[in-house]
Amino acid sequence: MRLGRPLFVVGAIICCVGLSMVFPLLWGLARGDAGALPMLEAMTMTLLLGAALLLVFRRASTDAPLNHREGMAIVSLGWLAAGVCGALPYLFGGVCATVTDAVFESVSGFTTTGASILTDIEAVPESLLLWRSLTHWLGGMGIIVLSLAILPFLGVGGMQLYKAEAPGPTPDKLKPRIKDTAAILWKVYVGLSVVQCLLLLLGGMSLFDALCHTFGTMATGGFSTRNSSVAAYDSPYIYWVITCFMFLAGVNFSLHYRILSGHARDVWKDGELRFYCIVVAGSTLFIAWNILGRQYDNPLDALTHSAFQVSSIATTTGFATADFEQWPAFSQLLLVLLMFMGGCAGSTGGGMKGVRLLLMLKHCSMELIRLVHPRAVRHVKLGGRNVPAEVLSGIWGFFGLYMLCYVVTSLALAAMDLDIVTSFTATLACISNIGPGLGTVGPAENFFHLPAAAKVLLTWCMLLGRLELYTVLILFVPEFWRK
Repeated sequence: MRLGRPLFVVGAIICCVGLSMVFPLLWGLARGDAGALPMLEAMTMTLLLGAALLLVFRRASTDAPLNHREGMAIVSLGWLAAGVCGALPYLFGGVCATVTDAVFESVSGFTTTGASILTDIEAVPESLLLWRSLTHWLGGMGIIVLSLAILPFLGVGGMQLYKAEAPGPTPDKLKPRIKDTAAILWKVYVGLSVVQCLLLLLGGMSLFDALCHTFGTMATGGFSTRNSSVAAYDSPYIYWVITCFMFLAGVNFSLHYRILSGHARDVWKDGELRFYCIVVAGSTLFIAWNILGRQYDNPLDALTHSAFQVSSIATTTGFATADFEQWPAFSQLLLVLLMFMGGCAGSTGGGMKGVRLLLMLKHCSMELIRLVHPRAVRHVKLGGRNVPAEVLSGIWGFFGLYMLCYVVTSLALAAMDLDIVTSFTATLACISNIGPGLGTVGPAENFFHLPAAAKVLLTWCMLLGRLELYTVLILFVPEFWRK
């Protein structure tokens, strides 16, 4: 495989990361906070690194179009490079004492996981907190998709990047040209972000808090500017605004585009959307019933907090209005099960994605019917169309790899003397890009106390989950590197 072209594109991605630091830098300068100088130093170093890669591998930019292996290499190396460069402001600003902590926080941001090692968030300068939330927003739709929209030199090779980056079994192209597809997705993303930010401002949030929580919501990330997360605002209005936009962020963004383009009637025909709505609504009602009279005496309060936490966990956002570790066991277990699902394919959410679980259930149902009627010819269908066998095979393969990575990582954490609940839920929280788990990494705690080796392993899990396993694991297959 040619390495020159992927490294050239990675250099361009690093430059994009460096340029994105301008916004928090200007904010820091305007506010006169202590984070401005570290942001300037980090931006300078990042741009120099990106420019060096562009200069050294500039001749490779004229090579033949990208192939699928080079596309996957660009995605994996690009996300890793973004995570490392994004850690520089935390290191230079003294927010993180070690490289491991800084990279953990940065990768958690870009992968929209929301797991944090910061013990006193409110003591961090605003410019660094803004950068922390901005990494969510950039990672939500994907740095690679952003690159497709603004880097024309990728040419026809862009589809290879989109296939590697787009979540779900199959990417959904809205336009013949992949660059136009990426641009449309970003327009929808920005538009929803603007609307949410305005609504939060109307609810009494400051501009800084509204921006940071909007970035965390639309990216389904979960970084907050308060130590007690969204619970600090104690406002049902703010709870419901964030709940609604978390739910919307968990929906396939191509469906948002279809609604905006006047095809709203066709949206409800989407089987995954119906499945997603049923799961979220059903879980909300069950948990509200379970916590009513135990945690909350008012039915509206129970419904508000249930809807918020279900939307937060089901979409892998990770915001919190309550310490759900104090809720009954039924509610805790249901929330843990929701961590496996995640949002819809084509959303900013993590997890296995609703469409995969739906097709797996349909396939299992078909196999049961086949036992009763051995000669019957049946096919798994989605949206009235037969699902190809290779797609089902890919889904089961993904599920097997997902569970294997989950079990192996959980065992590794347990070997580091972490308790069972913490080991299992910390792994799940990171590989599904959720953020809070249970045990010592619950919504009222963070990941700071974990051993350095555990943080490295969980950082790896965050990348695996965000890039849907295959794109990262394929780099360790010897055949991948052979011509």
